[in-house]
Amino acid sequence: MPRYFFHTQIGDDTITDPTGFELRDPDQAWEKAQETIRAALADPRNQARLMTACLVVTDAAGEVVLEFPFSEAVSLPPDADPTLH
Repeated sequence: MPRYFFHTQIGDDTITDPTGFELRDPDQAWEKAQETIRAALADPRNQARLMTACLVVTDAAGEVVLEFPFSEAVSLPPDADPTLH
């Protein structure tokens, strides 16, 4: 199985993932990225700072497979009113 690495970019800083995860394909890497971001955003103390972060997923060769902005992992609860004003 291919190995994917999940690096977090916050502004000019990058937190690298030295171990990665073995996943079946890029679709599963996307699911893992969304899960990882939502777990990071679970702590309210980090939410504001992380909303500008991006998870960059690379393969074992270092090629970018996908970029997932943290802000795109946020969704409203199903019964929430989408009107925010």
